[in-house]
Amino acid sequence: MVRKMLLSWIATFTLLHTTLIHGKEISVDNGGPWGVWGDLENCPPGTVATGFALKIEGPQGKGDDTALNAIKLLCTKPCERIIQREIISLAGRWGSWIDIQWCPSGVLSSFALQVEQPIGKGDDTAANNIKFQCSNDNILTGNGGRWGTFSNWSDRCQSGICGIKTKVEPEQGRGDDTALNNVMFSCC
Repeated sequence: MVRKMLLSWIATFTLLHTTLIHGKEISVDNGGPWGVWGDLENCPPGTVATGFALKIEGPQGKGDDTALNAIKLLCTKPCERIIQREIISLAGRWGSWIDIQWCPSGVLSSFALQVEQPIGKGDDTAANNIKFQCSNDNILTGNGGRWGTFSNWSDRCQSGICGIKTKVEPEQGRGDDTALNNVMFSCC
């Protein structure tokens, strides 16, 4: 009877532990204040994010700068570089997609976000760039905007990153646009 109860408790603990780690979201504390959260987009089962690309609007001179507009995760099987799906949450409309970066081995496991904090009167940009740490400790830094400072590193996803959810400010018309303000990732 004691053995049966112990096995039941171990099974329950294992299921609870797996559920908590699998669905864990990682974030940083310096995201911009504007916008709304998009839907969580996930890699297909059996795949994980091993690379990424950024949608960047370059400096506009006297125009309205938005810098980082979107982040795309590239989902592959863990030991391959064949893209099974590209996932994007909410995205700003400005800019162009720039070069893909891959973990040389391993998977994306943590991140830091470069954000310009609100400046008051002037041209705000919010999120400008991102860097990822791969599970093999390589660091990949995006070629994003130049404003703001990087956050500390997020918690680490032990099995890799499998989902993305972004906070984006809608177009402001004649107002100051910032586009992407914040991002969270979900662990596999």
